[in-house]
Amino acid sequence: MEELPDIVAVMVSVSVEGPYSYRVPYGMKVRRGSIVAVPLVGRLTLGVVWGVPRDNYAHNRLKDIAQVYDTPPLSEELLKTVDWVSKYTLAAPGLVLRSVLRSTEALEPERPITAFRSTGIEPDKRTKSREKVLELLMDGEAWAKAAIIGAAGVSASVVEGLEKAGAIARIERPPPPIALPPDPDADPAVLSPEQAGALAQLRQMPVDQYGVALLDGVTGAGKTAVFFEAVADTIRAGRQALVLLPEIALTSTFVERFTRRFGTRPAEWHSDMTPAQRMRTWRAVLNGEVRAVLGARSALFLPFRELGLIVLDEEHDGAFKQSDGVNYHARDMAVVRARFAEARVILSSATPSVESRNNANIGRYKHVLLTSRFAEAGMPDITPIDMREEPPEKGQWIAPRLAREVFATLDRGEQALLFLNRRGYAPLTLCKSCGHQYQCPDCSAWLVEHRFRGVLMCHHCGFTMRTPKVCTECGTDDSLTAIGPGIERVAEEAAARFPGARTVVLSSDMGSNSELKQRFDEIERGEHDLIIGTQLVAKGHHFEKLTLVGVLDADLGLDRGDPRAAERTFQILTQVTGRAGRANRTGKAFLQTYHPDHPVMQAMVKGDREAFYRHELLAREAGGLPPFGRLAALIVSANEQEVAFAFARQLLSAAPMAEGLKLFGPADAPIAMIRGRHRVRLLAQSGKDFDLSGYVRFWLDHGPKATGNLRVQVDIDPQSFL
Repeated sequence: MEELPDIVAVMVSVSVEGPYSYRVPYGMKVRRGSIVAVPLVGRLTLGVVWGVPRDNYAHNRLKDIAQVYDTPPLSEELLKTVDWVSKYTLAAPGLVLRSVLRSTEALEPERPITAFRSTGIEPDKRTKSREKVLELLMDGEAWAKAAIIGAAGVSASVVEGLEKAGAIARIERPPPPIALPPDPDADPAVLSPEQAGALAQLRQMPVDQYGVALLDGVTGAGKTAVFFEAVADTIRAGRQALVLLPEIALTSTFVERFTRRFGTRPAEWHSDMTPAQRMRTWRAVLNGEVRAVLGARSALFLPFRELGLIVLDEEHDGAFKQSDGVNYHARDMAVVRARFAEARVILSSATPSVESRNNANIGRYKHVLLTSRFAEAGMPDITPIDMREEPPEKGQWIAPRLAREVFATLDRGEQALLFLNRRGYAPLTLCKSCGHQYQCPDCSAWLVEHRFRGVLMCHHCGFTMRTPKVCTECGTDDSLTAIGPGIERVAEEAAARFPGARTVVLSSDMGSNSELKQRFDEIERGEHDLIIGTQLVAKGHHFEKLTLVGVLDADLGLDRGDPRAAERTFQILTQVTGRAGRANRTGKAFLQTYHPDHPVMQAMVKGDREAFYRHELLAREAGGLPPFGRLAALIVSANEQEVAFAFARQLLSAAPMAEGLKLFGPADAPIAMIRGRHRVRLLAQSGKDFDLSGYVRFWLDHGPKATGNLRVQVDIDPQSFL
């Protein structure tokens, strides 16, 4: 262990640009990575010992470290990851460290649990309730009070009375582990020859060395079974494994599969957990008690001490991009952390991101292919419906040919899915009398009607109002009309056209995660015939009776002026059509489109994903876009539009000249106002070998400073252009 002097640098978990110097009190032992509490601006703040100070200091002005916590220090690889993420994203290192240090409660020893055990002494008085408790405790085990009350069906006073009578005794015991160690040999998968070959390729990456593999397999190929065996290899080697998922809604199904494979549940990390669960999981990861974690993107900053594998399932998914606070992409930061930890990374997807696919093409990542579905299931037949030639009837959204296919599917006792990636009833509400269009008062976005709930809602800031009975602009009664479809409107049409079908509507804003899980379980059991949903149903689900998928607006997303629009459309269409035809059933998919000749539609219909990637990579290279170039977005926001634009112009005029760099703007961001703040965008584009992070840092350090209500948000490698 490196000996540190009596003055050390401490990085505090607030938005600061570097560590501060503190004295180590006599008798206190710290090392790099030790978690401490230090006085800062009149209160104690969590921090981490960063090493030897690099600044000059006046010894008599320094404050003492108040406390060093009795926990293992953070690993060297995690400290390096924090530094790297800070420098790359331009986020303050203290802000990045806040993603690691969750709370002081997680640093305190866990309190023991009070339990009761039978003493064998007969109570003076025996009642039926007391008999139930004593019979329950005959197994000799210690039971928690709440467990006794629940299992025996008695009140707390019965337990307290037996304790007073000496028939049961109170003891303290450590709490049960948050997760038991997974057994890598509990139930190994029976792999197909292709899966076994894929696993053999993954095993060419040593478990104790850095390496990245792209597990690139068609929908239904059995990618999860393959990377579960890589998780098992990691656990056998005595290292910890982390599996990241893009959606919390996918967690329950994944936990069930993990439990069947490894004989116990993994530890979990996501926003649905209680603070107590998160606290216990964090500490168990740091202590090394937890060997496998299943989590959302923030789990990437858990304090693993022996991290050996990071898996990103659906690695292409936009949910892996953090857009609040520290703007990082979990896929890229997972690769960074694995490099520091000498760990492996598996990026799993049926539709890899263009960046990952290019890295595999040039040999930076190992490219592991699964080209056929598991158990000899066939890929669905995909047919375009040209909406210029076969449009729906006026006021309807389901084309006649697709409606006939739904009828035929339901008649066979099979399931059909109608997909529209638009929540609510309609994306726009206007008055037929005066033409007033309902817009969010705090954002430059239309209010979306949610007819099931009777409200108009902004999907950007959450503003909600009751749907008016009369126009709020002109006062005309019953004059509001819905423009365009959302899934609620499709459900209304489906109820009229397929009256005998048992229909379920699914989107992320229609129930809690537990309620959504219940709906998915019902679909798997065949309790619903017709599923109407958004992208929530497009991935991670296996419905054996589902044989038909109809995409009602396959062009949605292609017209947004976003360089990633074609990629995202291809990915979502591949994912949702891939739900059709699992096991021994043949699947069909229909794409309602006004652009059947678009390269995305052609690749989908021909089943030629390679053609799409070739076309997209050539287009990106020609435009100098990622992965052949780099982008950085600077969003200037203020309460007044003129103030935001004026500062953006000042910022642009202060930009240093650099060869190969292009600057665009200022211009209104596509969503020009969110939560009452006007947003103006500057965009920097450079070659892939240009240090764009360093350039933007220099630019901001030497340019004008934001004051008052002005804010500048930097997004290196932006995934969204809103």
